[in-house]
Amino acid sequence: MASIQRIFRGSIAAARPLAQLGLPRATQRSKPLRPPTQTSGLSIRRNYATEGASPVQPVEAPDYLNPKELEIFNTLKESLHPTKLEVQDISGGCGSMYALDVVSEQFKGLPIVKQHRLVNKILGDEIKQWHGVQLKTKAP
Repeated sequence: MASIQRIFRGSIAAARPLAQLGLPRATQRSKPLRPPTQTSGLSIRRNYATEGASPVQPVEAPDYLNPKELEIFNTLKESLHPTKLEVQDISGGCGSMYALDVVSEQFKGLPIVKQHRLVNKILGDEIKQWHGVQLKTKAP
């Protein structure tokens, strides 16, 4: 222990001030980083959702989906009424692995694990035939 203390004391004593090393000193700023808060006459307006707001449009299947992707898309669309839904075969075309991205009101208040379980339940036996799934779920 004594040898460690000697090493540290020696290194501290041997340290040279920054000025002797030729390093520049930190200069004091002439202006503060943020100007003081002032009222400039600008008004900031926040838009909030109201009861009269237009309803969310249902998602539509893109033209490029293959028949299997379209079947999965329609199954999830009917059950979850998502605001965003993406289905992609990421297995190279053989249909053994899919990437799903779902945003739905039905996920509100549910932890991610329960959101994923809900999707698994909806897809039922279909998902059991897959090798894997990349699942992203989220409440709006």
